[in-house]
Amino acid sequence: MCCGLTSGGDVRQVRMVAGRGLGDSERSLGPRDVAMKPVPQLKNVMTPFPYSVDIEAPIEEARAFMREHKIRHLPVTQGGALKGLVSDRDIKLMLGPDFAYPDKNKLKVRDVMVDDCYTVDLAAPLEDVLRHMAEHRLGSAIVTRKGKLAGMFTSTDACRAFAEYLDKGPPESDAAA
Repeated sequence: MCCGLTSGGDVRQVRMVAGRGLGDSERSLGPRDVAMKPVPQLKNVMTPFPYSVDIEAPIEEARAFMREHKIRHLPVTQGGALKGLVSDRDIKLMLGPDFAYPDKNKLKVRDVMVDDCYTVDLAAPLEDVLRHMAEHRLGSAIVTRKGKLAGMFTSTDACRAFAEYLDKGPPESDAAA
């Protein structure tokens, strides 16, 4: 099976072509060989209305909150404005392997957060977001709408969406077998 991106109007779709191998290029394709599936949109696979943490919150509070809600990425805000991102990895790297240095009770989120995090607009094509995340080895993207926090898209969201996409399979053909 070969997979290639095509575009049909404004809707991006994936063309799936059944074949026996790479040498099948001279075989003519019938209606059962090609199936079009719409590519999901970012807004349908992200986590909407994500939790966030204030920039002045103690890092231990953010760490406990992430553990409690089983999340690894937390947008950082100040007065409702997006300022950056803090991840469980950032916290672990800052506190060291035994969480002993520096003093976790004195650190604030602002001391650990990343302020140049990957941020995308809600209308961004999902394939562009996925490609950028893969090329730069990123675990998440902050999703905004008109500059305001709208959601989070993580590698877990990507895996879940891809599994659902594959589970649906190609659309059934009306042609007789």
